[in-house]
Amino acid sequence: MSRHSKLQKQVLALYRHFLRAGRDKPGFVPRIRDEFRENACIKRTDVMYIEYLYRRGQRQLEQLRDVNTKQLGSFSRDQDQV
Repeated sequence: MSRHSKLQKQVLALYRHFLRAGRDKPGFVPRIRDEFRENACIKRTDVMYIEYLYRRGQRQLEQLRDVNTKQLGSFSRDQDQV
C-alpha cells in the first residue's frame, strides 16, 4: 500500500472536518458525502484543480462552522438546459 501525499492527507482531513461540522446540522452530512464522492473521480495529476477545490472547501467549511448557518442551499442545472 502506497503512502498518501501531503495533498491527499489535507483533503482527507478536510473531509473529516466537514463531517464533524455538519454532524449537528440536519441534512448536511449526505450533501457533504455526495460532494466529495463527485469529486473523487478527478485525476490525481490534476493538482491545480484539486488545490482549487481544496481552497474552496476551506472557505465553505468556515461558513458551515458559523453559528448562524442553519440551511444548505445549492445550485443545480437541469439536464434539459445543458
